[in-house]
Amino acid sequence: MVSPKLQTDRRTETPPVPPLSASVRRHLGRSLQIFYAEALSAPVGTRLEALIARLDPRKS
Repeated sequence: MVSPKLQTDRRTETPPVPPLSASVRRHLGRSLQIFYAEALSAPVGTRLEALIARLDPRKS
């Protein structure tokens, strides 16, 4: 996983302290991974399927 770039304080040249603790960031990351995995595994509705088919007629 790629870490976001943190801007450094030009006066001290040290990265700022993240606003959330490492354990909270890990928990949020895992929760989001689970949520998105479930969302991506859900079936696509027929209306959305029709819209996708209109965008890419080769797949219909």
